[in-house]
Amino acid sequence: MTRNELKGKIQTVLGPIAPEALGRTLMHEHVLCDIRPPGRRSDNDLGPEITLENVWQMNYGRGLQRAGRKYMLDLEDIATREVAMMKHQGGDAIVELTCGGLSPEPEGLRRIAAGTGVHLIMGCGYYVNDYQDPKNAGRSVDDFAQEIIGQVLHGAWGTDVRAGMIGEIGCTAPWTATEKKVMQAALIAASETGASINVHPGRDPDQPQEVADFIKAAGRPTERVVISHIDRTIFDEERLLRLADSGVTIEFDLFGQENSYYGLSDIDMPNDATRLKLIRALIDHGHLDRVVISHDICYRTRLTTFGGHGYGHIFRNVVPMMKERGYSEDEVDAILVRNPRRLLTFV
Repeated sequence: MTRNELKGKIQTVLGPIAPEALGRTLMHEHVLCDIRPPGRRSDNDLGPEITLENVWQMNYGRGLQRAGRKYMLDLEDIATREVAMMKHQGGDAIVELTCGGLSPEPEGLRRIAAGTGVHLIMGCGYYVNDYQDPKNAGRSVDDFAQEIIGQVLHGAWGTDVRAGMIGEIGCTAPWTATEKKVMQAALIAASETGASINVHPGRDPDQPQEVADFIKAAGRPTERVVISHIDRTIFDEERLLRLADSGVTIEFDLFGQENSYYGLSDIDMPNDATRLKLIRALIDHGHLDRVVISHDICYRTRLTTFGGHGYGHIFRNVVPMMKERGYSEDEVDAILVRNPRRLLTFV
């Protein structure tokens, strides 16, 4: 595949499609993934099986010391069923951002897409520093860039399944030297391929802006960059609007997490209603074209099979909530269809 062949198309795991073929899209999910810290992946003690009696404690994070299987999305039959349920509930496509360090399974994604009729768009590149091979610290920016370009144009992770978006490119706070090299490489690869980029920012309210400023300083356009996890990172309108003014797309991707508990940082997680209020602030300031949404499902306990909300939550529950809160059909269409189409179409 060449850049010219991709231009004006969206690349799914089953091949390129016309942009108008893409309907309502979740812009940040994991379907097959292992998000256990690498140092714990050899641990055979995965804790108890997930049941109705313990799923709340697993999600809330207190009381169960061993819950390793919670972090493993490795059951392809269940993944297929969950994705099919999303389609039945009104979804059409999923951007699957399991990248280097998170055990990507391109051929499994291809089987799931073929078995469900859902468009799956695969990510590429590398997750945060602690999930990368230590050897990556010695690699050059150009080496990373050539790998990412190859993942888009030829195939990723030893397969011929091609990525349709770069990311999620991992950053921590403070930002490490290796992560900055990967980001520089992602910017080069985006320029060479015409793909857009998704960024996983560190858990600091100023790091999304640091990333946007870094991209601008490198002379690269921000309009093809999505900043993920805003709903666990930025909680005030001033920072939010300044970030949107920089040209990046703002991604609220933790829909379905309805309690304040967040085990990875000392914050109060917003609920879906609060997310919609922050999105309304963006729209009111002229940024409707810079908003996308998703769930970022990366735990088994968020799948319906194990007592969670599943990939269909936004279509089943959030879209009706949006309409009840005054969102127009055009605004819903922009967030779920038009903005994803624009970002996923190669330029």
